[in-house]
Amino acid sequence: MNEIQHGERAEEHFGRHGAPGGLSISVAGLTLAIGSKTFEASRNETFEFRILDQAGRAVRDFDEQHGERMHLIVVRRDLVHYQHLHPSLGADGTWATALVLPDPGVYRAFADFSTGGEALTLGADLWVPGNLKFAQLPTPTGVAHTEGYEVALETGALAAGAESSLAFRITLRGQEIEQLEPYLGALGHLVALREGDLAFLHVHPTGGAGAQVAFHAMFPSIGRYRMFLQFAHTGRVRTAAFTVEVSP
Repeated sequence: MNEIQHGERAEEHFGRHGAPGGLSISVAGLTLAIGSKTFEASRNETFEFRILDQAGRAVRDFDEQHGERMHLIVVRRDLVHYQHLHPSLGADGTWATALVLPDPGVYRAFADFSTGGEALTLGADLWVPGNLKFAQLPTPTGVAHTEGYEVALETGALAAGAESSLAFRITLRGQEIEQLEPYLGALGHLVALREGDLAFLHVHPTGGAGAQVAFHAMFPSIGRYRMFLQFAHTGRVRTAAFTVEVSP
């Protein structure tokens, strides 16, 4: 894919995902139907769900986006324990994946997909009984660390309703890595969740090379957001998390 084609696809994806999603279990005539919503802490369980049409029939025809037909994002409501999974689709229209929810609390599950050329994100809560130890959202910072990697975020002031540029630079033991590896057909994957209601923003790179990857995003309102950057290097995917503050 040449640079122009990549830019066109990025802009198309940004146009579909620029508005927040995941706030409802049902949108545009489609509904997220979940088998079991209660899990045991730290137990490996099978998570099953279906996407139903207005007649209650399971949708089976999904478009491929970034190499997958379904992206499942699961995160606890205090924005810890982030997971990005790719379930398998059964013949009866049931999506299934192994899922471990490590600690008690309420988790939000986001089904991010496209069908008939329309991209949607549906969301529902999952429950893990037990004593919840709520985590405070970390203060905004321009640097995150994960598995020995340092990820630096460069951005200007983030304003609600305005397009913002986000550039990430990745180093390992003080040296820029030589080359990011493709992940889901791009150099990186970024999800932003709004503190409070967990409104879901999902954007993909607009450029980048070597140790750097850049995104455009539009934050819909003021407040704090938790961003989860995923990148691939040495055959593994890492996740770096940032808190950002969006001003009026």
